[in-house]
Amino acid sequence: MKAGARVWQRMVSGRRLDLLEPAPLDVEITDIAHGLARVARWNGQTSGEHAFSVAQHCLLVEALFAGLRPTASEPDRLAALLHDGAEYVIGDMISPFKAVIGSGYKDVEARILGAIHLRFGLPQSLPSRLASRIKKADGIAAFHEAVALAGFSPVEAKRYFTTPKARYLAADPSIADLLDPKPAATVERQFLDRFNSLYDAD
Repeated sequence: MKAGARVWQRMVSGRRLDLLEPAPLDVEITDIAHGLARVARWNGQTSGEHAFSVAQHCLLVEALFAGLRPTASEPDRLAALLHDGAEYVIGDMISPFKAVIGSGYKDVEARILGAIHLRFGLPQSLPSRLASRIKKADGIAAFHEAVALAGFSPVEAKRYFTTPKARYLAADPSIADLLDPKPAATVERQFLDRFNSLYDAD
């Protein structure tokens, strides 16, 4: 690729996003919701009639984050909801493969996520404490998904993911519902509804 070359992705909204130099004004929440609802977690290797999407994972992480931090602000909860937002453009890739690819993938991912944050009034880079708390909720979500959907035993899942506290191992109805893979159009609407409840455009 030539130096200075632009790498564009066209969105269903008609906008184009430069993957290497993403501009916040080119980010649309409808594109994010549409894309994430159609990107499968676990490379699609999950049980159920429908793929378990990144959008549904993001809803689960935000719910778990709120459970861990009941006094969290709406912007912090929004950051949790958008934590995998870059994947609406670059897709979801399992961690072992990310490690094989190296820093290039992570750099592009960070640039896009930074643009998403700026577009919706969040810091380009989250404070380390907030990022750590979101990562913990993300690990708990991965544990639940692994056991409920991806064929892991609880013992096996504990070796790879964050082990939930007893309260998150229980059959919490809200968590159980978020672990039930739903059609893409349904999850897209749920993601947009949750975003709109957390984001203050004013």
